[in-house]
Amino acid sequence: MRTVIQRAAHASVAVPAENYEAAIGAGLLVLAAFEEDDTVQDLDWMAKKICALRIFDDDAGVMNLSVRDVDGEILCVSQFTLYASTARGNRPSYIKAAKPDVSKPLYEKFCLLLEGYLGKSAGKGIFGADMKVSLLNDGPVTIIIDSKIKE
Repeated sequence: MRTVIQRAAHASVAVPAENYEAAIGAGLLVLAAFEEDDTVQDLDWMAKKICALRIFDDDAGVMNLSVRDVDGEILCVSQFTLYASTARGNRPSYIKAAKPDVSKPLYEKFCLLLEGYLGKSAGKGIFGADMKVSLLNDGPVTIIIDSKIKE
């Protein structure tokens, strides 16, 4: 599993074809992608890690607080392109990304785990839809985490 986490002043995802929008105030935009061999343990580790990341400023201006500590929100959007391989040629290959029949249930489970660790509902995109994502990146703070590397 691979994620890109962006600290956001606000973020939203829209699916115009479905007349759908989800938005958050201050918190985290989480872009998530899955591999065929991802497990519930990968999802749980990632959700716990994201909710505990100390990337929000404390009163001294030091990144020392988590999204939970600041009562922030999370918007989670599936994005298989995080597994793009650009090693050969100029057209990315997405062969490492899990197929939709595998990744959709993983995405849904991951969102539930995020909500559990956050202690409240999270905003979500629509899996597989053509989504328009907007955010005001705060900092900017952008972090990439891979459950297989764990660094």
